[in-house]
Order: sequence, then C-alpha cells, then structure tokens
Amino acid sequence: MFNNIYKGKKIFLTGHTGFKGSWLALWFTMLGAKVCGYSLAPNTQPSMFEELKLESKIAKSVIGNLLDTDRLEKTMSEFKPDIVFHLAAQPLVRLSYKEPKMTYETNVIGSLNVLLAAQKCMSVRAFVNITTDKCYENKEINRGYREYEPMGGYDMYSSSKGCVEIMSSSFRRSFLQDKSAYAMATARAGNVIGGGDWAEDRLIPDCVRYINAGEKIEIRNPIAVRPWQHVLEPLSGYLLLGQKLLEDGKKYAEGFNFGPNEESVLKVVEVAEKVCKYYGRGEVIVHKRDNLHEANLLMLNIEKAEKVLGWMPTYTADDAIKNTIEWYKHFYDNDIDMYEFTMKQIDEYERHIKWKQ
Repeated sequence: MFNNIYKGKKIFLTGHTGFKGSWLALWFTMLGAKVCGYSLAPNTQPSMFEELKLESKIAKSVIGNLLDTDRLEKTMSEFKPDIVFHLAAQPLVRLSYKEPKMTYETNVIGSLNVLLAAQKCMSVRAFVNITTDKCYENKEINRGYREYEPMGGYDMYSSSKGCVEIMSSSFRRSFLQDKSAYAMATARAGNVIGGGDWAEDRLIPDCVRYINAGEKIEIRNPIAVRPWQHVLEPLSGYLLLGQKLLEDGKKYAEGFNFGPNEESVLKVVEVAEKVCKYYGRGEVIVHKRDNLHEANLLMLNIEKAEKVLGWMPTYTADDAIKNTIEWYKHFYDNDIDMYEFTMKQIDEYERHIKWKQ
C-alpha cells in the first residue's frame, strides 16, 4: 500500500489518542512506520486508544497540549519525523458553543504551533493538516463544495476550522516557498463513522449508547443531510496525500476534499434506522431540538482528489454503517480481541480499495 512509502518512516501524529487518530496510528504500524503520538489524554470512557492498548504498539506516546510550545517543539525535534499528520483538535460543534475560547485556542493557535514546530524541525519533509468539511461558508446549496470556495462557518467550531484553512494557506505562502521547506497540504472530510468512537453528540455513538441502554434512539435533526463515510475512507486519502507530498513535494501542497459518493449522502434519520437494522434492535424517535444552530445540508465535491491524487471512495454508506455496527457489537459482546478485529477491518478495506496506485 502507498508504494511502501511509510515503511521505516518516522511519523509525528497529533491527536493519536482520539477516534480518528487511534485508527491512523494503528494503520501506520501495519504499514511499518514508527509513530510518535502527541495528544491530550483520551477524553472518553471507554476510549479506542486504551481499549486497543495502542500506547504499547507505537514507538512513543506523549500526553501533551498543543499550547505547550516548548514541550511540543522538544518532542518533535527529538523524534526527528519525516512527516507530520496533524489531527488534534476540539472537534465538536455543540461543545464549541460552550467553550468558544478553548475551541479557537486549540484549533487555530494549536495548529499554528504545530506548523511552527515542524518549521524548526529540519527532518520534516511533509505535513498533512486535517481540517473538516465544515470549514466552508455553508449556504446549504444542493451540490458539493469545491476546494476553492470561500471558508466560513456559522458556529465556533466550523469557523475555527475555516480560520485554520486560511491560516495554513497564508503560512504556506509566507514560509514554505523555499525548496528546503516542507510541503504542506490540508485535508477536509465529511461525517466520519467507525467503531471506537464514544464522543458525545455524534449520531452513531449516541445510537449505540441508546441501544445498549435499552432506550429509544432520540435524534434532534432527522432531515439534516450529511456525507457519511467510514473512518478508513478519509484516512486512506490522508495517507495517499502524504505519499504524494513525500514523493513530489509541493506539487500537491494544496487543499483536498475526501468524501463519499452522492449515494452516501443521507439524512440523519436514515442513518439511525440503518443502525437499528444492522444492530438487530432499537427504535428511533425525534427529540425536540434546542436553539443551537446545526446545518441541514452539507456536501463535498471530491473531483479534485479523484483527478489529482487518483483517490476515490471504496465503501457505500451501507458498508460504512455495517462495518461500524459490527465493531461495536463485538466490543459490547466481548467475544473477540478488538485489536485483532480492528486490524482485520483495515486489512479488508485495503483489499477492497477501488483506486489504483
């Protein structure tokens, strides 16, 4: 996979204790890479990072804050990574209403700190900066947003990620033009689902909690439309983008969307009903909405990733939900080694990838 580019490479991975970060850390180990993770401690119980005992599987795990610049720079300089994957963030829309300052400090200043630390670390050749599909100024139009369209965001989380995109573009033009500078690209993904996510106010984890508690599944915004994709979909895009940056440098130092095909753009209620179907139980009811704004429609155009990188989605929304629920059922039934099963899901995804190197 990925032309064996990651075998023996040193990866500096922020956010390695989170949901997506845990999946990516494990995938890197399967690709033969040496991972140094830098992140806050897991903030959910259970957590995928702890359940899979990933601290013992990677080269180094550092529990640290992106705002602690001295520790961040010291950790990176000592590890001497070839490439940085920056996933650490405050990723929740609803939490950003309660913690706007923390959201901006973590997402904007934290991202700038990682970019600056990588600039000071002479070993770094490439940088994949992860943002979100919510970075766009969402006018709820009935088509996918393209990479060149304006950044924005109604809520503090979305606008903070729009700021990261603007700041990253400015940083690239201001500091990364020399041949000796690292190549940095940004990556934007849609609603990501998969086993091992226990964050609050996310549809699949909430559904799983309701089902296992024997309660009806309450949803706030049943007609909201989102691009649903299994976690391995965007991660494969990040890995392919990282490969291209390492191989061809600044040719790929731009923004890229990684989302599902149009048939995987579904309403919230449709996803919740599919969860019940694959779990074999559960009932969906509509909960009265609060006054916090949530977009009703958001889609990504992925033509650039297809044409420039050769990437395309592999799983349908049904595939994504089925694989996700299978993971949770095994976890709660406690009938299988979840580390081995997670590796199996990665291996199966690799075998089904539709795009060619």
